[in-house]
Amino acid sequence: MKTWRSVRLLLLGVIGLIVLPSIASFAEEPGAIVDGAGFTLYDTESIKGSDAGKVERDPVCDRSKRPRIAKVEPDEAKPGDKVVITGEHFGTKECFHTVTFSAASRTPVDFTFISDSAIEATVPDAKAGMSFVIIVAGGGSAQSKPVLIKSQ
Repeated sequence: MKTWRSVRLLLLGVIGLIVLPSIASFAEEPGAIVDGAGFTLYDTESIKGSDAGKVERDPVCDRSKRPRIAKVEPDEAKPGDKVVITGEHFGTKECFHTVTFSAASRTPVDFTFISDSAIEATVPDAKAGMSFVIIVAGGGSAQSKPVLIKSQ
């Protein structure tokens, strides 16, 4: 009789070890971390402070059209000179990001967005020699053929 009682208690203990962790892993509070489920937002309030007007005004950038630079005119310039970058799929003014010259990659470049196919940029103070013009738009980046930056 003692043997059966011991076996039953041992069996109940083993079942308890298997079942207890699975029962304990259910989260009852909102936003709790559940083992194996990551962070859950079940039964939590929505994020407050969302401005529907701001969402409506945000630009929708076309990421499906990769920009392409056709040419940079003039293809020889000194620091401070203006160049016109022409091509296609530059996007809108709100979606266009930046212009850089590889010879002065860390120097901010002043530029004016003209249209989806034209940008005017000022050549930064850079070391004389060949340089690439790089643009970054909503659809990605593009690099020009080399242009010559002359010394001042």
